[in-house]
Amino acid sequence: MTTDEFISLHADDDVRRLALKARPTDDIDMPYALDQIAGRQTARRKLPSWAATDGIIYPPHLSLEQCSGEAAARYKASVAARLGRGGLLVDITGGFGVDFSYMAREFDRAVYVERQEHLCRIAEANFRRLGLAQAVTVCGDGPQHVAAMDGRATLIYADPARRDGHGGRTFAISDCTPDIIPIVSMLLDHSRHVMLKLSPMLDWRKAVDDIRRTGETVSEVHIVATAGECKELLLVISRGTADRLRMYCVNDDTVVDYDISSATDSCPTAADGDIVPPCFVYEPNAAVMKAGCFGLVATRYGMRQISRDSHLFVSRDLVGDFPGRRFEVTAVTSMNKRELRQTLGGLTKANITVRNFPMTTDTLRRRLKLSDGGDIYIMATTTAAGDHILLVCNKA
Repeated sequence: MTTDEFISLHADDDVRRLALKARPTDDIDMPYALDQIAGRQTARRKLPSWAATDGIIYPPHLSLEQCSGEAAARYKASVAARLGRGGLLVDITGGFGVDFSYMAREFDRAVYVERQEHLCRIAEANFRRLGLAQAVTVCGDGPQHVAAMDGRATLIYADPARRDGHGGRTFAISDCTPDIIPIVSMLLDHSRHVMLKLSPMLDWRKAVDDIRRTGETVSEVHIVATAGECKELLLVISRGTADRLRMYCVNDDTVVDYDISSATDSCPTAADGDIVPPCFVYEPNAAVMKAGCFGLVATRYGMRQISRDSHLFVSRDLVGDFPGRRFEVTAVTSMNKRELRQTLGGLTKANITVRNFPMTTDTLRRRLKLSDGGDIYIMATTTAAGDHILLVCNKA
């Protein structure tokens, strides 16, 4: 049996069990086979179009887990197309090449640069299988390649790695490798735009300020979330001064954008009379929550925040296009035992969410003696006046 036949035969097997049971033979490269089986299984979930392409070579587990998912990669390709379809794309931190493979289709020429030879070999083979005739693979240092380029690119893409090998939290662009700050002006000498992918844990305001201190301009900030979890932060950097900074909050297929050039953190808070049924309460999605432009959210959708730290909004009329979860409030109660009995009497289960509240979800659930589930939602929060309340809701 060949290695390829072994991979095909065990494509759906549990890789850990397979590693224990499989006997090494001279005809089968077992470490490679296990990487390919595990890689394709991960790709079915994360990169379905790659998994459906015969002959794709998958790297070791860590590289595949750290790469973009297909939805995020397709979104970056749409941004790249808007910035300037055609011309030249240069990816200076190639890696596994997922982002590059989607963006490259929007350009006449596309250059992938990666230091690690084994990733370059994998990427070159995969680009051929994906039909990317315009792709060129370069094994070398990305910034050095750009500095030596003749001509000018349409877009330079960079996804710098964290310096913390344990995946620790990064607080600044300078915590990444390569550090883009010292070279951003050089990159813009050779390109119209730079798209920078950063950790979703990064403070986007600090990242924008760090770039601006170099004299260059951040024109767009993109916060990309999938399945309710922030996956990445994107900055679009251009040369010259710009009086507009655009924020894009992406949550699966929903994209909302704001002009945040002159935005403040000021956000109107709700009075007690605003939180009386009939009314509606809203919980922003992960991307909007990360953006933190709550004053703009309140203004755009005509609503008020329950309190500055709650990040829950209320309105009298239903706002159907709000970017997040929407609930109709049917009752409001304090934590007074008598009120709780009157309001929640007969209720045996509910979905509980806690925001700016002095108990955890589990503690509150035990206090209320409710099991999880059902059609009733309880939002536990604190008002602007400091009162702890429970909002009893149905999904709107």
